[in-house]
Amino acid sequence: MTDPASDAPGPVFRLIYSSHLRIPAHQRKAELGAIFSTARSKNTKAGVTGALLVWHDHVVQALEGDETVVRDLYSTIYEDIRHERVTILEATTVPERVFGRWSMARVSDDEDQPDIPLLMNRDKGGISPAAPRPTTPEQDEVIATMREYARASAQPA
Repeated sequence: MTDPASDAPGPVFRLIYSSHLRIPAHQRKAELGAIFSTARSKNTKAGVTGALLVWHDHVVQALEGDETVVRDLYSTIYEDIRHERVTILEATTVPERVFGRWSMARVSDDEDQPDIPLLMNRDKGGISPAAPRPTTPEQDEVIATMREYARASAQPA
């Protein structure tokens, strides 16, 4: 179910950040499942849409919505002990939502793999892929930027 606010046309605030995951590799799948499930539920209620890319130990996430709500959500992520080196990469008002259909989508770390929305699986307590949907040129542009940020953040300093 989509929040009507996420379908409203017009300008919206978008924040893209990166972070380094502190989650041990052997716990990552379960922990990321919990993160996606919580994000999808809370984001829908808050009118926030977006996409998350996980590349090795790095995260790049785009959040769209009311500026105050998005900045508050970013503050929560910034304080989350599962993340470190949390950095805002972009924070701007854009003409419209790019991820309006997705309370939280997973972005593939590989351009050759499809980008898919995820569904919470209540029976198994995890996440599973939804039916593939084609992306728009606008989504492809933001997703490509997210991939560039992920690769750059993974480079040694």
